[in-house]
Amino acid sequence: MKNALFYIDDVIWVFRDLTREHPASMFDNPFMNMLKTAHDRYGMKVQLNVFYRTDFYYGNDEFSLADMTDAYKAEWEAASDWLKLGFHAKQEFPDYPYINATYDTVKSNLDAVKKEIFRFAGENTFAYAHVTHWLPMSRAGVQALYDGGIRLMTVSTGEKLNEDEYMDKLPYGHKGRLLQNRQPETGIFVRETLDESIHFSACGYNHCTPAVMKPHWHNFGVHKDEATGMCFKKFCTGPILNCCPYEQIESEFAPLLDSEYLGYALHEQYFYPDYYAYQSDYAEKIYRAAEIVSGAGFAYFFPQDIMEYNK
Repeated sequence: MKNALFYIDDVIWVFRDLTREHPASMFDNPFMNMLKTAHDRYGMKVQLNVFYRTDFYYGNDEFSLADMTDAYKAEWEAASDWLKLGFHAKQEFPDYPYINATYDTVKSNLDAVKKEIFRFAGENTFAYAHVTHWLPMSRAGVQALYDGGIRLMTVSTGEKLNEDEYMDKLPYGHKGRLLQNRQPETGIFVRETLDESIHFSACGYNHCTPAVMKPHWHNFGVHKDEATGMCFKKFCTGPILNCCPYEQIESEFAPLLDSEYLGYALHEQYFYPDYYAYQSDYAEKIYRAAEIVSGAGFAYFFPQDIMEYNK
């Protein structure tokens, strides 16, 4: 059996639009309609990884999950077999929000997001597999996730680099994010990504060497961290669609189509025309990826379903 997972990170604006625009069905919203179309055509399932609130970077038009309408709760519950909502972070900025986070910070952020999802979408809609915003999580944060019910989370993978040589190669002020309240488990590695600007990246406790993770790369295996109880898995073995030109999607998936397992990802904001990096072919990328994956004989499942293979 071949299974594929798909997730979309940084999700918050669709909740704002649903609340303020009040469509008769949540699937009348263009973003949600796109997801349902892909599900109906190709059997796509998707986990949306959620921010608690919009970020002030985009202005003072504030919105949080506490503002989200519960008018569509029945629809969320009915769709929970193909559509899940998971905790991602409190907000978009700063980058690497949890690389050196305390237990209490992560636990309170997780609890706030979970509480609101339960309220407006139902308990069955909440996802118990976690993708951290920018990936790194502190050891204390991993423990907080585990204590909050999360049993599986994604990891970064690669050999750690000599920090004296590579610290100043971190982009976007990430050196400061690595060093502020620094925890002993953090480091620098080369990220496998089509986005060359983040070739050098920071990593946290949820980081595994290739020797540890490669045996599980294209199958359902996980690495269990005995210290925290958390299971680690590289969710995204395929393309991040917003980093991948439409005409390159097929070639990015091609080497993966004989795998037992594959995962791919996307980010919400590129869907919106008022976002500076708007991608007009966003929906077509989703449809094309789902067409390729389903056409190759993969059945979609959720990240948390991986745990069923590891009991």
